[in-house]
Amino acid sequence: MGFYPGSFDPVTNGHIDVIERACKLVDTLYIGVGVHSEKNGLLSYADRIALLKQTSNPIGKRNNTDIRYVEFSGLMIEAARSFSAKLIIRGLRDTTDYNYEMQMVGMNAQMAPDLQTVFVPSSPHVRHISATLVRQISEMGGDVSAFVPAIVLKALNQ
Repeated sequence: MGFYPGSFDPVTNGHIDVIERACKLVDTLYIGVGVHSEKNGLLSYADRIALLKQTSNPIGKRNNTDIRYVEFSGLMIEAARSFSAKLIIRGLRDTTDYNYEMQMVGMNAQMAPDLQTVFVPSSPHVRHISATLVRQISEMGGDVSAFVPAIVLKALNQ
């Protein structure tokens, strides 16, 4: 079982790429949508879950992977453990991600040695996509159609 955590605010083509690759590694993938009471996201938790289901369920079916969508707050390792995940799935775009993720792996390994982190490198065609930048461009009225699935674009335009 794997656990892929993120805010998914919004779901991007980069997230979809990681989900596709993660489904090749595990039979069951928990997609953990992080929620923080202090942060107001672009999309509500319910919208993020609905968009994840619409974009990811076909990937799970195609790869014979059971995808489950869960909410979590607090420590990601505690959420992963609560779902009996053994692998933490993390996407890597570049060396900046790598440096940050390696620090997190070190901390997590000390707190949760029973969990292993697997890095999934982004495909070249989505490597530049960042949910933060997509959110900023969208909030300023820019065109994000190249960065998100069509269903997500529709939700952002509403």
